[in-house]
Amino acid sequence: MASAKKGPASEERPRVGISTCLLGENVRYNGGHARDRFLTDTFGQFVEWVPICPEVETGLGVPREAVHLVGDPKDPRLVFVKTGGEVTDRMKRWARKRLKDLEGEDLVVFIFKSRSPSSGMERVKVFDESGMPHKVGVGIWARAFMDHFPLLPVEDEGRLNDPVLRENFIERVFCLRRYRDAMRPRRSRGALVEFHARHKLQLMAHSPAGLKEMGRLVAHAKGRSIVDVCEEYEALLMKAMKTKATTGKNTNVLQHALGYFKDELTSDEKREMLDVIEDYRRNLLPLVVPVTLLAHYVRKYEEPYLASQTYLSPHPSELKLRNHA
Repeated sequence: MASAKKGPASEERPRVGISTCLLGENVRYNGGHARDRFLTDTFGQFVEWVPICPEVETGLGVPREAVHLVGDPKDPRLVFVKTGGEVTDRMKRWARKRLKDLEGEDLVVFIFKSRSPSSGMERVKVFDESGMPHKVGVGIWARAFMDHFPLLPVEDEGRLNDPVLRENFIERVFCLRRYRDAMRPRRSRGALVEFHARHKLQLMAHSPAGLKEMGRLVAHAKGRSIVDVCEEYEALLMKAMKTKATTGKNTNVLQHALGYFKDELTSDEKREMLDVIEDYRRNLLPLVVPVTLLAHYVRKYEEPYLASQTYLSPHPSELKLRNHA
């Protein structure tokens, strides 16, 4: 299930792992699905899905008896609700093989089904020995995936209803895709320097401290193994991008960018830009407004440095991720 559109500044669409039921496939225990319209109809235009249903791929069939987690929240058992049969080992054996296969799939993120005993990434019910549920668990498959791919961003469809979490997650999707594209056909210090330069404002909006640490790594990369440097850089990149961009940090980036026009903007244009930034800072306008105005001045005055910055277009505009105030 894929589309013809591509992400911004990327040679390939991001490959996104996803719980199959979220795409509208009838694979749930009751024969139904949990289709998420934003994922299928909007986000799905720009990514290539890699759907996975642990229960079906483990051979449990559709429909099937429901399962739940029982016992130790850190290492729960996967048990049929009515008959009490256990499928924990079966699920774990399948997961080990599936994870090995996924190493060659070039995934950039995974979207899990919330609250699922196999795929829930947090707050999954775990039943104690007395039969009482506690929302403290992680699904068997989700835990195995996150342990195997600790750097890959993960979310569930429930959390993605939060506009801030959604924007942050999708920014990481396209950022990681661009990074991997930049390191092809082979890793090099030059490619790393160019990637870092293009992402400076975007990183500043998320983690100024992370930006400095990554800058030091790039500056002192000469003489080190490029493989080691790139792996360290990718880990720092994902850590920095996981930090949420805030109104304060975005305001700082916008004011910083405005400094590149000190000799070009008229007094009216500068005042308009400052007023728009201030209204954004006061939560009177969404981020898309000052960024759109900034992009207009970048084109009008042909400012080369800002024109190269991914901050102006970190993801497809059709996703409308910067439209919330």
